[in-house]
Amino acid sequence: MKRYVLMATMGLSLVSCDVLKTVATEVLTIPTTTEAASALKDALKQGFGSGVDVLSAVGGFNKNNAIRILLPDDAQKIADKLRSIGMGSQVDKVIDKLNEGAESAVATAKPIFMDAVTNMSFSDAMGILTGGNGAATNYLKQTTTTALTSAFKPKIQAALDQVGFTANWTSLVNEYNKIPFITKMNPDLNDYVTQKTLTALFSKVEEEENLIRNNPAKRTTELMKKAFAYADSQKSTTK
Repeated sequence: MKRYVLMATMGLSLVSCDVLKTVATEVLTIPTTTEAASALKDALKQGFGSGVDVLSAVGGFNKNNAIRILLPDDAQKIADKLRSIGMGSQVDKVIDKLNEGAESAVATAKPIFMDAVTNMSFSDAMGILTGGNGAATNYLKQTTTTALTSAFKPKIQAALDQVGFTANWTSLVNEYNKIPFITKMNPDLNDYVTQKTLTALFSKVEEEENLIRNNPAKRTTELMKKAFAYADSQKSTTK
């Protein structure tokens, strides 16, 4: 009888040890706020670095039909008229320049993103880490959109001016707007192209972020592996 009691006690002790080891392991895998912030900064730098490099390359917009910027619907009316009188090549050149402007503008994004990441507070880090797909990109949208808009506009304007687009287009639109009973058209395409560029950039950054969140092989630093493994465990416990 004593022998069975002893064996049972030893068994419970072993189970208890295993439980303690498991708990200890789980505790050790929880990143500190400093580690979470550092991991997020690594992930964001990797994500926006890849995104910016792809979009700012020659043809990053022009050769990608999914994001290539076309004229807005109202401007297309004038473009169609120009094509009908043999000016299709000029219209195509304008569209090419719109996209080249977007490519040039995106190249200015890295230092702005870097500044936002550097200034990320520790209190934000854990919430963003466990916030699921797109959480870090949403943080960048909130903290960089104003600065990116200001940085993008001159680059896009330079591309428009390069083909003499601004003066000619404004003149055409102003004449078009004199027609009675039509919906007036805004001749300034800079705002339109800027917004399209921002949309494409954040979409690409979010794509890169979600690859890191959903594919452990994309986690290239030890801190990223630890922090996102913890985020994975939190995701599974909330289902």
